[in-house]
Amino acid sequence: VQLQASGGGLVQAGGSLRLSCAASGRTSSSDTMGWFRQPPGKEREIVASFSGYTRSTYYTNSVKGRFTISRDNAKNTLYLQMNSLKPEDTAVYYCAASALSAGTTTRADRYRYWGQGTQVTVSS
Repeated sequence: VQLQASGGGLVQAGGSLRLSCAASGRTSSSDTMGWFRQPPGKEREIVASFSGYTRSTYYTNSVKGRFTISRDNAKNTLYLQMNSLKPEDTAVYYCAASALSAGTTTRADRYRYWGQGTQVTVSS
């Protein structure tokens, strides 16, 4: 399985971006996929998770109401719509797939495949 993340960039505070993660290889619509981010000088953290099996979503508190995770099975692509961006959202964003979980999971060690990361920079 290969994951190709795209859509990052530089945006002003209050703006929007949509990240995409195109999956290729042996993926399943029932997979759990997620977005993580690593701010400068900090550890990687969960942003959102989507379970294709339970059709449930998880968001970390800091992005609730601003970010939306979704998946287009026909295109085998995971999205992260990010609205009302804040400077503290600045980070490298990674998509991950095929978590060893039927539902959503926040644990990075549960995901088997990772994309290369895309930089999101929010200016104040």
